[in-house]
Amino acid sequence: MTPHRFSIGSLMIFAVAVGLGGYFTFAAVQGDYGVFRRAQIHAEAEALTAERDRLAAELLELQNRTHRLSDAYLDLDLLDEQVRDVLGYIRADEVVIR
Repeated sequence: MTPHRFSIGSLMIFAVAVGLGGYFTFAAVQGDYGVFRRAQIHAEAEALTAERDRLAAELLELQNRTHRLSDAYLDLDLLDEQVRDVLGYIRADEVVIR
């Protein structure tokens, strides 16, 4: 029996197949739609969700304070706090230390 010799054509087909396999593997891991990009998008989505929740809580707090200072409902403690903070008012019997 004679040893089987690979022809140049079969070696070229093998090299192209290995090259394409390597390219598609690289694209599946690091490409625009790859595993790493998907993990990055997932992390960004979690960060944006946390920021959305924080902003929603802040909005609810601001809506509550606005309602408490509205004409329909007036919270005197909150009004007193705002007057002291914004205008710097103090009562005659208070001592301010700065």
